[in-house]
Amino acid sequence: MGYYIFKRLLAMIPTMLGVAVLIFILLRVIPGDVVEARYLTQGSAYVSQDLMNIERKKLGLDQPLWKQFTGWMAGLARLDFGLSMWTGSPITEEIRLRFVLSLQLALMASTIATSLAIPLGILAAFKQDTWVDYSIRVFSIAGLATPSFWLGSLMILGMLIIFKWVPPMVFTPLWVNPWDNLAQLIWPALAVGYRYCAVGTRMMRSTMLEVLREDYIRTARAKGLWMKLILTRHALKNAILPVLTVISTEFAFLLGGLVVTEQVFNLNGLGLLFVEGISHRDYTMIQALVLLVATTFLAVNFVVDIAYGWIDPRIRYR
Repeated sequence: MGYYIFKRLLAMIPTMLGVAVLIFILLRVIPGDVVEARYLTQGSAYVSQDLMNIERKKLGLDQPLWKQFTGWMAGLARLDFGLSMWTGSPITEEIRLRFVLSLQLALMASTIATSLAIPLGILAAFKQDTWVDYSIRVFSIAGLATPSFWLGSLMILGMLIIFKWVPPMVFTPLWVNPWDNLAQLIWPALAVGYRYCAVGTRMMRSTMLEVLREDYIRTARAKGLWMKLILTRHALKNAILPVLTVISTEFAFLLGGLVVTEQVFNLNGLGLLFVEGISHRDYTMIQALVLLVATTFLAVNFVVDIAYGWIDPRIRYR
């Protein structure tokens, strides 16, 4: 087990290096840079080329690409992401202010999705082709067809029209005021969690139906075991692995992929920071955010792979 973990950790290094090289090259292939974006945003239609060259020199954009890349990688080795080319603030500070919000929202949405998807999927498989199964399938299909930002807009309109109340517009950390924090984040978490709950429910139903047709399940039934015991102890552990993979992958996506939902609920998270960095051509900010999301994906997949051996006794890492 220890050797497997060591190999997986080593395999992350070339993956992260490949992501760093790819995002560095792609950003510089696109025409334009942060200097042009800044002057165009300010409405300066006529700016001398000499002034723009001076600004590029201050940001280090006049250096050869290999030198820019090695300087960036040297900073990463020291856990220094550098300064934002647009604001001049440390990137670590810019991300830290928004990471707490995005992480809490992702955790809440994943918790809601998991707590609904697993029991609903099991119930739909156990009650296959009954009205219970059909109701759960309609519920899940509706979740797949409903965009989370549209559902969030309906939530806000419903609360405003019916209860004359809207969620707080300013983010409050959980440790400062738990009530204001939950009053703001529970609604986007429900909107997003319902979407991913639908994905998990359909996956859980499909895998559970396959497991319930296995010979060892028939043997357990023939022995007279309680159906609840068969479902929880024998079938669930084998059927939950694909669902765990789907939900964990969606969790990693939620950290930076909720751009429209964050705007609907006025949340200044990592998704909005992504959009601002792209619109401003802020190379250093985009590179740091992409690496953060890539690291999250790798870490989540690593934890899930390790959890496989704990959940399913048939899996052993040697």
